[in-house]
Amino acid sequence: MQSEMAKDTMASKKSPLEILRESKSSIEEIVARMLSIKKQGDPKSENRELLTQMFLNFINLRQANRAILMEEEIVKTETELAKSPMDFTALQLHNLTYEKSHYFKATRSSREFKSKYSNIDLISEQDFFRDAPEAIKSQTLSNDSSHDLMLKRLNFELHQRKEVCKLRAELEQRKKCLLEANAERNKFLSSLPLHLKSLKKASLPVQNQLSLPSPKKLKYHDLAELLPPPLYVVYSKFMAQKEAFEENIDIEVSGSLKDAQSYARKQAEQNPERSHDNDDDDDDGKRRKKRPKKESSDEAGLYGVHPLKLVLHIYDDETPDPKSHKLVMLMFEYLLKLNVVCAGIEESQDGPEKNILCNLFPDDAGLEPPHQSTKLILGDDYAFDERRTSRPYKWAQHLAGIEVLPEMSPFLTGKDTQNSDTASVSDHYSVHTVLRRIRSQKKG
Repeated sequence: MQSEMAKDTMASKKSPLEILRESKSSIEEIVARMLSIKKQGDPKSENRELLTQMFLNFINLRQANRAILMEEEIVKTETELAKSPMDFTALQLHNLTYEKSHYFKATRSSREFKSKYSNIDLISEQDFFRDAPEAIKSQTLSNDSSHDLMLKRLNFELHQRKEVCKLRAELEQRKKCLLEANAERNKFLSSLPLHLKSLKKASLPVQNQLSLPSPKKLKYHDLAELLPPPLYVVYSKFMAQKEAFEENIDIEVSGSLKDAQSYARKQAEQNPERSHDNDDDDDDGKRRKKRPKKESSDEAGLYGVHPLKLVLHIYDDETPDPKSHKLVMLMFEYLLKLNVVCAGIEESQDGPEKNILCNLFPDDAGLEPPHQSTKLILGDDYAFDERRTSRPYKWAQHLAGIEVLPEMSPFLTGKDTQNSDTASVSDHYSVHTVLRRIRSQKKG
């Protein structure tokens, strides 16, 4: 018993790993002994004792395994307990390393910092001492006098900038008020034409009662001053016929005012040269007609017209309300190079056979140039262009004050000069006669 207790005591002092190795060796010996007994055929009574020893070794193995597992758990627990402070220490080390790198970086940036302090455009020291308020100059911001002065100048600069910002805010508010006022005025001005139009319409009865000329008529009178002389004669004759005999007609001046003014200025620039040439001819005693400069057909063309034209509205004189029934609308235009007045029906698509102006007077279809100078300009084939809707009728030339001399003397043709005097021609091509024939042709 004492020997077994001594063995147990020795075994308890052994480590589980040693016990495991000894048990393993003992089991291997027992198994080898049992195999040898089986091979040699020895009695099997010894096997029972060997099995008992083997079971005891297995028990020792289990105890050793349990002891190993328990020791492992203890080691794990101790490891976990030791790991927590180690992790905390490692985290502190990491934080300290990060702070160290941050401080090194901040220190390096501070050392490498290049200030724009010297490049700041501040107010000069003389202006600072002269203009800065006492509240800023009396402050003490640093022990270094130069640095203290610079800080004061910076404060004064900030003070001025704040004042400028306040002024800007006031100016923006004033600008906003002005924009609102301008918007209101623009709104009023945009609605002003409608009010003026209604006022003008309401004043028409008063103008008619006082026999005042209408604004439209005054506008046409102003435009008529830019008309060429032949068209002005036509305009004045029709206006005189309307005002004297209350003729049911309306005459308008249409065209580009800008182009007409440009043409008038160009003519005014050429007139002094012509008058100077005529004065020289009078001094020499040889009055000669100055030949006009020959214009290129590419520039003006034979059929170049004046920018302004006349539009004549002819109404029926038999209806109770003449203005409700317009018979025809004629157009008069002046050809600059040919020096003729052409007449045509405005917006007419009828052919020559249906044109009432071609048959207004006998032997006056408007295809033959009215005077010799036009024939010379047109050349050998001096027929007028048939494609044009307006033509140079003889009656149109007479209305324009362009006197057409016959090609042969009346004495040679055998006509009685007393029957072909100027008075008879004027009656033949008078405004009243032309209007009467146009109305009769349109109604017929």
